[in-house]
Amino acid sequence: MSKRTTDKKDMITNKTDYKKAPKIELHCHLDGSLRPESVLDELKVIESENADLNVDKITELLTVPENCSSLVEYLSCFELPLMVMQTRRSIERFTYEVFQDASEENVKYLELRFAPILHTKLGLSLHEVIESSINGMNRAKADFGIEGGIILCCMKNYSEKAAIDTIKAGEKFIGKGIVGIDLAGPEDEGFAKKFIEAMKLARTLGYNITVHAGEAASGKNVYDAITLLGAQRIGHGIRINDSQNAYDIVKKNNILLEVCPTSNVDTNTIVNINLHPVIDYLKDGIGISINTDNRTVSNTTMTKELNLIDSVFGLDMDSYKKIYYNTVESSFASDEVKCRLKRNFEEYYHEFLGI
Repeated sequence: MSKRTTDKKDMITNKTDYKKAPKIELHCHLDGSLRPESVLDELKVIESENADLNVDKITELLTVPENCSSLVEYLSCFELPLMVMQTRRSIERFTYEVFQDASEENVKYLELRFAPILHTKLGLSLHEVIESSINGMNRAKADFGIEGGIILCCMKNYSEKAAIDTIKAGEKFIGKGIVGIDLAGPEDEGFAKKFIEAMKLARTLGYNITVHAGEAASGKNVYDAITLLGAQRIGHGIRINDSQNAYDIVKKNNILLEVCPTSNVDTNTIVNINLHPVIDYLKDGIGISINTDNRTVSNTTMTKELNLIDSVFGLDMDSYKKIYYNTVESSFASDEVKCRLKRNFEEYYHEFLGI
């Protein structure tokens, strides 16, 4: 990296303490972010055959293997979390802990997402699953002062009816903990056409909409997610550079990309972090946010993600401020919360500059 001059602006470059800096995360999966020791506790509660494993082995099972070949292989790490998240108590516990972990690295606002349908195997209703997660979040908000909301995921590899069931179950919680709806899971080409009616219903009911697209398949999926499903944000979206239509509509409509750098390498979506397009997009005026995707599966934190981008591309304070403010504006937070989040950053920024 080239040397820089020592005026005030350049003194900021590459000296940001990202653990101390206020952060916002919009793309984090609950079941990919569990504490290994808590998973072990819950295995003992359900008397699983895995209950005699130690924390190190649990951590290994929860973390993406080296040389992961695809998103599908990456998703295999979620089998154990789903096993221990089938009761109201455990769902509330894990939600609380993820918000706590985020708050401890100065994440000021977290949108945590999960698929309720995956937590009904022991008889919980979708309503009970959703309510349990909201309860965990609300307890964490009260204890740690973190802001946030829950995004409900509908699974692409399930039927549209299953998506509609989730959307209807979450309706009464919109604005009361639930801030949006998502389509997640394995990504096939053209998946959007399967969920047109479901997302139409979601929009009618007042959900905000984000959609996983342009991660394991082409940028065309991003274009479809916006034009057919009404996506306001895109989960990942890094392959918009292979579709001019996708690139143009994202830029023109200020559609924020929820970028997850480490996860993109883990899933082999990007073969090397040095080839990640995140900074190119930022420089060209594309709105991006930096996220963990799955804190445990990818063995990462928001601090690690920002340090990674800084070490590879150089991320000066002005660029980080731009990312932060883009993320605030594209969050599904209320206007009141957005104002508080901006104040959080301005206080830090002034302290950083010593003014």
